[in-house]
Amino acid sequence: MVKIASFNVENLFERPKAFRATDMNIAAPVLAAHKQVNELIKKPVYSAADKAKIIELLVTLDIYYVNAHGAVRRRDSQSPQWAWLRKNRGDFDREPQDHTKNIEIIATGRGSWIGWVELAKEPTNETGTRMTARVIQEINADILAVIEAEDRPSLVRFNQELLGGQYRHIMLIDGNDDRGIDVAIMTRAGFTIETIRSNVDATDAQGEIFSRDCAQYEVRTPGGAALHVLVNHFKSQSGGGGEKRLRQATKVREIADGLVQAGKHVVVLGDLNEGPQDASGQAPNLAPLFNNNSPLVDCYSLAGFDLGGRPGTYDSCGMRNRLDYIFLSAGLPFSAGALFRKGLWGSRKTRPDKWQTYPEMTEAVEQASDHAAVYVELNL
Repeated sequence: MVKIASFNVENLFERPKAFRATDMNIAAPVLAAHKQVNELIKKPVYSAADKAKIIELLVTLDIYYVNAHGAVRRRDSQSPQWAWLRKNRGDFDREPQDHTKNIEIIATGRGSWIGWVELAKEPTNETGTRMTARVIQEINADILAVIEAEDRPSLVRFNQELLGGQYRHIMLIDGNDDRGIDVAIMTRAGFTIETIRSNVDATDAQGEIFSRDCAQYEVRTPGGAALHVLVNHFKSQSGGGGEKRLRQATKVREIADGLVQAGKHVVVLGDLNEGPQDASGQAPNLAPLFNNNSPLVDCYSLAGFDLGGRPGTYDSCGMRNRLDYIFLSAGLPFSAGALFRKGLWGSRKTRPDKWQTYPEMTEAVEQASDHAAVYVELNL
């Protein structure tokens, strides 16, 4: 028996402060400003309009602020609210001594300075981290896809200090997201990672495809079976993102088709960030994974998969919040599977009453994650 699981852990030890803001009216502008300003500062030459926009975005990020005189000034803080302006070499800005004067961008373009804007992070809640470990231990998967892990050293430390060395093999490839929310894999002793392939450089006519990565791992089971595990974290729903998720699903389907045609067993799993509009349908932008003679079958359509009384995996766990998936290629002998919600509180003020939760959790900040874990068992 082989158990395979996917769990969006929302980082283990540190998480960008902007992710703490449950109100998207606060978080979304910060995250959008972070992305836009880092794109602007890559330009070889900064126009006057570019400099004005950079200043505006740095105010949104609270790196700059507007003082009592109405002037934009640099905020000096050892603990910034949202982000750091990192400057290694060269001069980026100049702040006049006169407090009624605005700060100026003096860098002329990318070649005149070295630096970037980095989201400020804060420690995750200690109880929440322990609850994350408890979920993983209770699921007891042989192969675990970890979504939103900050880096491999953090995963190794987490495995050693909180999981008691439960996993023998741990791998994380840095993806395209610079906020420290990568995808990773952890496997037990005997489940060796034989090959690794990243798809961070995959492109289509619109450009870069994957927001993080579609990391491919060939895992050999103790019984000798080879599983090609594709770990994903699709574009978030912030700002829509449907077109991007469609492109990502299309590419994953292309990869899966190639592997299946070569006679390989395939598992596609992770946070795909989109659910069906209603119980009769499928997530519209994930259609390539379901339709047109897809070689993949989603776990929710398999007889014996236990939904635990709710159809979704995120927050309130309604149908539209079915964001986390496991797809299996035909021929993989499914025997059981379920959603695991004991570590999920969601955004509500009071304890969830639709599923059982760990008693140690007393508020949302102490939850293991706002995602349920999902797992399947295979007769291999």
